[in-house]
Amino acid sequence: MSVIPMQLARIIISEISDNQVIYLQEVDGERQFPILIGIFEATSIDRRVKEDYSPPRPLTHDLIVSVAERMGAVFESVVISELHEHTYYAKLQLKKDGELIEIDARPSDAIAVAVTFSPPLPIYVSEEVLNEASN
Repeated sequence: MSVIPMQLARIIISEISDNQVIYLQEVDGERQFPILIGIFEATSIDRRVKEDYSPPRPLTHDLIVSVAERMGAVFESVVISELHEHTYYAKLQLKKDGELIEIDARPSDAIAVAVTFSPPLPIYVSEEVLNEASN
């Protein structure tokens, strides 16, 4: 599977809608596309991309990172790998003892995990998904 490096371009949080939107854009290109996400994930992502935010207690995405790291895994990247019936599918990629481990995740959760790191984990989108989503 061919993957394209992407970056978080925009976060749109609406107080009058249940759906929030994040936009991913090619790192070295023009293509971009939106992903509808929930308010919890949007708020978590938004807080993390703002400078100097440190939650007083671990949030859910911090907990995921902590558990994996305590078990000896190292986070590598996020890959948005599939698009079926307007639903995106993502994988968190971790390494443990040299073995690649892929964990199924909603893109919103995977990106929220990615932005808990400084710098954020790399985000990739399969060429097939990017072609379909950006049309």
